[in-house]
Amino acid sequence: MDLEQAIFHLVLYGGNARGKAYEALDAAEEFRFEEAEKLLQEAEAELMKGHKWQTDLVQSTGDDPPSFLAIHAQDHLMTALAELNLVKRFVKNYRLIEELKKRVEALENR
Repeated sequence: MDLEQAIFHLVLYGGNARGKAYEALDAAEEFRFEEAEKLLQEAEAELMKGHKWQTDLVQSTGDDPPSFLAIHAQDHLMTALAELNLVKRFVKNYRLIEELKKRVEALENR
């Protein structure tokens, strides 16, 4: 496996996943949940691609110590995973906010 290629893909897919996750958060803030869910699924797909590269990288290194750039690239991917998990929780909270907002409006309009 070409180390530089693996590092590139880890950063690429991690960045794509983060971008999609934050687009999903933007959609959820505007109560566009169908779009948010689609973007979350796309973010997960990007992470899966990155995870495949990460697995291949780990398996190909053998007993050699990983390079600083390889470690940094893996951190990039894992940070994207953590942020995606956090964004999912925010989306869930925005769903609750929308529901409560509708209930308050209904009570106010009685």
